[in-house]
Amino acid sequence: MLLGPARKGGFGVFKGVRELLPGEYGIFTAKGLKKHTYWSLKAKPHTESLTDTIGHLRYLLTDSINRQLVSDVPLCTFLSGGLDSSLISAVVSKKYKSEGRVLSTYSVDYKDNRKNFVASSFQPDEDAPWIVKMSNFIGSEHRNVEIDSPLLAEALIPSMTARDLPGMADVDSSLYLFCGEVKKDFTVALSGECADEIFGGYPWYHKEELLYGEGFPWSGATAERSALLKNGILGETKPEEYVREAVKMTTDKTSYLDSDSDSDKAVRRMFMLNFYWFMQTLLDRKDRCSMAHGLEVRVPFCDHRIAEYAYNIPWELKALGGREKGLVRKVAEEFLPYDVVWRKKSPYPKTHNPEYMRIVYEWFRKLYNEKEFRLTEFLDKNSLSELIASEGKSFSKNWYGQLMTTPQMFAYLIQLELWMRKYNVEIEL
Repeated sequence: MLLGPARKGGFGVFKGVRELLPGEYGIFTAKGLKKHTYWSLKAKPHTESLTDTIGHLRYLLTDSINRQLVSDVPLCTFLSGGLDSSLISAVVSKKYKSEGRVLSTYSVDYKDNRKNFVASSFQPDEDAPWIVKMSNFIGSEHRNVEIDSPLLAEALIPSMTARDLPGMADVDSSLYLFCGEVKKDFTVALSGECADEIFGGYPWYHKEELLYGEGFPWSGATAERSALLKNGILGETKPEEYVREAVKMTTDKTSYLDSDSDSDKAVRRMFMLNFYWFMQTLLDRKDRCSMAHGLEVRVPFCDHRIAEYAYNIPWELKALGGREKGLVRKVAEEFLPYDVVWRKKSPYPKTHNPEYMRIVYEWFRKLYNEKEFRLTEFLDKNSLSELIASEGKSFSKNWYGQLMTTPQMFAYLIQLELWMRKYNVEIEL
């Protein structure tokens, strides 16, 4: 409840269950389990010029994309019209054309989104026109998968089952439905995940109050979340302290150079938080929602060579021109139209249809009034009543970044309730 849909790496949700972290292996003997780290991010001096850095990154990105094209089954790419998926699709399309093949690309949208879209600083424009532009530019066979609100809500259950946990609400269920459609024609897809975490694509890399702030920059509602909990359920645990410790658990592993300035160190710590928290949440979502349909989604930006290289690129190069992912944009100028390259970042698309909010709100209200309602075992009944009465307005902050606002908060609580029922969860105090 304090971190979700993220969770502490290495810990299972159920008592007595642990997991191996990324970069770990375990050896189990009669003496028990011993864990070893075989890979971690290490600070190294970056000695290349800007020109050499651009060339090095171009090689790493194109090599990673081309390596991941090896497949004996049909392969496509996801295309959102943003920088990352457009770059991948352009590189793949160029290779396919040289072999006399045509690339198939896929995008996801929501019914009546154009009618209900409202621009914001986080999402300044719609993806749709950019998708058309990019598909025409690279000459792909493109299909747009449109999802309606009732189906989006209905898929909260199978997407939760796919993850075995409450997840990112309709951010999960939309990907689940989308992957189901793609799998009808393809078995492997390439996607643009991980570029933002590795190359500084998020606002918290660029705003000092977030870069130097406490806690997780994408989850600043600890006080509001803890206020939903039943009084005394946490025992001696102090919510803010718990979150700070979770942050420290990761940032303590940060590798620095002696020459790093305070701002260099802050960027490295932010890299670690994004790499081991935000990125893991998104990769888990991607893997589970796609493989639930038998669709393998590969992520070229997540190549370990790229992560190691990017970790040591100085910020003034990484954020070239003062822009998010400025260096990647410079590389992309060789492959994409100029306006696509320098388009402001747009997040994973979510529904703007008010019908979706009505559906999840009514669904949660119905669950709350059922005799077998489970959430009051650890959530405060009065707080939930107030949440329902105010239609979510009593919770004054976003649940999780910009992707999970009021509709997604209700959807997350629905998933949490149904997860407790489906898995017969018992809470041990």
